[in-house]
Amino acid sequence: MSDTRLRLIAVVAGLALALPASAGAMGVAPAPQASLPTIERQVMCVTCKIPLNVAESPQASRERVFIRGLIAQGRSEAQIKSALVAEYGSAVLALPRAKGFDATAYIVPAAVVLALIGLLAMLLPGWRRRARQQQERDDQAPRLNASDAARLQADIERFD
Repeated sequence: MSDTRLRLIAVVAGLALALPASAGAMGVAPAPQASLPTIERQVMCVTCKIPLNVAESPQASRERVFIRGLIAQGRSEAQIKSALVAEYGSAVLALPRAKGFDATAYIVPAAVVLALIGLLAMLLPGWRRRARQQQERDDQAPRLNASDAARLQADIERFD
């Protein structure tokens, strides 16, 4: 692999790793007040196994009452989710945690995207080189002289 390709891959990988770290270093604004519709989209009804915002069961109603109580206490979204996990277990979360094996749900797609970008960075120069070579071959193809071109044009007009 050429030096340029290795540098490009190293830069892309470095940027991918640095962006999440730099976002945390910039300082995070205070979390806005939690709302029931926002929380409902992020948690599940533990009996229905569907998002809470579409669940219509007695258990879903109990979860909503629990969430409203936590919102009334002024808890943040993260605190409410933690309380829901403590009350109902991790099955209440719609998204997997970003810890342990559950982190693969976030890591694998990012790794696939980075691998595809790297693959594209490696293959693109070859594709461009082949396209240039094909263009050069096309440019070197023999051309019709004036008399042959006129004869061809007359034949085309005769058959139209």
